[in-house]
Amino acid sequence: MVLVLVIGDLHVPYRVHDLPLKFKKLLVVPGKIQQIICTGNVCDKETFDYLRTIAADVHVVRGDYDEFPNWPLSKVITHGPLRIGVLHGHQVIPVGDAESLSIIARQMDADILLTGHTHRFEAIEYEGKFFVNPGSATGAYSGFCTEDIKPSFVLMDIQGSVVVTYVYRLVDGDVKVDKIEYRKNYDTSKNWTVQLFKTDELELNRPSSPAEWTYVQH
Repeated sequence: MVLVLVIGDLHVPYRVHDLPLKFKKLLVVPGKIQQIICTGNVCDKETFDYLRTIAADVHVVRGDYDEFPNWPLSKVITHGPLRIGVLHGHQVIPVGDAESLSIIARQMDADILLTGHTHRFEAIEYEGKFFVNPGSATGAYSGFCTEDIKPSFVLMDIQGSVVVTYVYRLVDGDVKVDKIEYRKNYDTSKNWTVQLFKTDELELNRPSSPAEWTYVQH
């Protein structure tokens, strides 16, 4: 089992000052998160250094507001049988379009494609591949989203060819958690579906299941 934090579109300090305090408290889990994948627009070195305090293994791609030329525009990360493609998403035209994302996933030979840019969480399965946008971890504003942006990030629990994704969203001051499961389809004649489960609010006592990492105000 590998636990991966997927995060992006922080835009610190230009659009927001910092991550929500409740998110920062949730992420203080030494040894739990083995890897971080960032979909870009970190914007400052201090925020990148903060991510490295959560996990030493940090992969980041360059967003349209990042000024770090050594960061790649895209990359592929392998976990066992799974290939995870990552890019910021400003290269996708139309923005967030499923068919365009599917073409990119095929070009990268990726089972899972992680993108950002829209600042809105999305998770879909399309043509046997899994597409995840973790949204904006800070809730930074975006010209692509007219609705109120909810801060969000994703934890992916990778178990062989199965990925259990936990989506954390800050809604009206409370952290809400959704669970999504994806299984790599080795038989293209079959269609897998993404299952979405609503979870009740749970008290935080740092258990092993990421779904239970909700925050209780003291």
